Amino acid sequence: MKRTIRVLLIEDSETDAELLLRELRRGGYEPSHHRVQAAPELHEALKESWDLVVSDYSMPAFGAPAALEIVKHRARDLPFIVVSGSIGEDRAVGVLKAGAHDFISKENLSRLLPAIEREMRDAAERRARKAAEDSLRNAEDQLRQSQKLEAIGQLAGGVAHDFNNLLTIINGRCQLAIERLAAEDPLFTELELILKTGERAAALTRQLLAFSRKQILAPRTLNLNSIVSEMQRMLSRLISEDIELLTVLEPLLGAIKADPSQVEQVIMNLVVNARDAMPQGGRLTIETRNAELDDAYARSHPSVKPGAYVMIAVADTGVGMDEATQAKIFDPFFTTKELGRGTGLGLSTVYGIVRQSEGHIWVYSVPGQGSVLKVYFPRVYSAVDTVVKAELAKTAEAGKATILVAEDEQAIRDLIREILTVRGYTVLTASDGEEAFRLAQTHSGTIDLLMADVVMPKLSGKDLAARVVALRPEIQTLYMSGFSDDTLTNRGVLSGDVEFIEKPFTLDTLTDRVKSILAKGKSKP
Repeated sequence: MKRTIRVLLIEDSETDAELLLRELRRGGYEPSHHRVQAAPELHEALKESWDLVVSDYSMPAFGAPAALEIVKHRARDLPFIVVSGSIGEDRAVGVLKAGAHDFISKENLSRLLPAIEREMRDAAERRARKAAEDSLRNAEDQLRQSQKLEAIGQLAGGVAHDFNNLLTIINGRCQLAIERLAAEDPLFTELELILKTGERAAALTRQLLAFSRKQILAPRTLNLNSIVSEMQRMLSRLISEDIELLTVLEPLLGAIKADPSQVEQVIMNLVVNARDAMPQGGRLTIETRNAELDDAYARSHPSVKPGAYVMIAVADTGVGMDEATQAKIFDPFFTTKELGRGTGLGLSTVYGIVRQSEGHIWVYSVPGQGSVLKVYFPRVYSAVDTVVKAELAKTAEAGKATILVAEDEQAIRDLIREILTVRGYTVLTASDGEEAFRLAQTHSGTIDLLMADVVMPKLSGKDLAARVVALRPEIQTLYMSGFSDDTLTNRGVLSGDVEFIEKPFTLDTLTDRVKSILAKGKSKP
């Protein structure tokens, strides 16, 4: 069976061209060819794909040296063989030094087939080697980017605990002070401003934790189509009237396991980013579909495990991004927007949420042609969870419960005691786990709830709870912490059905959670 080969001939003699083709056919090839005689013709021919270039050395208005430069510039690693009459050794050596792969005399065409076989084989090996090098370089670049983001994430997670403790005190004290003031008091407005600023700081801390993949999540089995549909009205209000919003949702979309509020934040941030990329208007498309990421895809994306995924993509027809911008878009605080517009945390937050949910995100963009960001979540095969919004239980009344608070930060301990005391609870406080356990041993009355910081000196919150529950089996437990998700998971706090409140918390959040837990305990048989 003859082998096909696409040959570009640079030859002014039709007879000589036919001799070359006949030699190829004799060697078992079925050549598909095109013959050119001048530079413009060669430029046009190189728009197509070729396996081989065979060129005469000299023609009336063109020659192999000039043709070689054009081929090297346009076709990169395309085998280039010079077949010519006698031209002298110096010229033959010159054209080989310039990059030709072989020189063959027309009087010795028997060398043509072996030369073609060798150069075709060598070219294939060079292409394979280059592809492997490109793949390795791409993997190294992605690894360096991942390591850089991981280092920034570790820093963000490390400082979050201290920030959260400080913000708990600042925001909590502001709320207590506001409750005691009349609305017309001059300090009322000032305190409200401080509180709003503190809440913004808390939101930034949560974004940094999301970026660092250390946010505390409450994952459920979800359908992305349902979330997009529920958000569509809100998203329409986020974009301007000159932007058309389209949704392309796959009807039989698979389910994912993720925190619904975090998924909503991913979609909202991607839509806002797409909107800002279209200052003159355009089209914004949200698409969902099932996807299979195979081994080939995983090899070019080192962090990906092959398997079944559910994709959500947000595409715009905006300004697009160059490669340098694409390499930085997930860095915290990086932004291309003008000063004062945005925090630069939108896409970094998206990145963190997606990675913490064991997903992947990729950006595809061309300057002037828009961008598309594709998010892949692992597909799960369990039933979608039904969300039931439970009303706050009313069977536990304030003033009829005793709460033991174990917190090593005195300012937070005093704040919690004051909040709960004002609401009528009896509050016992301890500065560490051992002191809290002694109180649990010596207190003569009932203790309905243990509030324990997760990380404390001498005795951790989990170990304290285990001892107290063994001593008082009827007691309920509420853990609290400003630490990140992985710290709590490593300490076994977030495993199982446990009650947890994240710092910083508001007065209402704290009192509502306490009331709900106490009501749950009252309802037990």
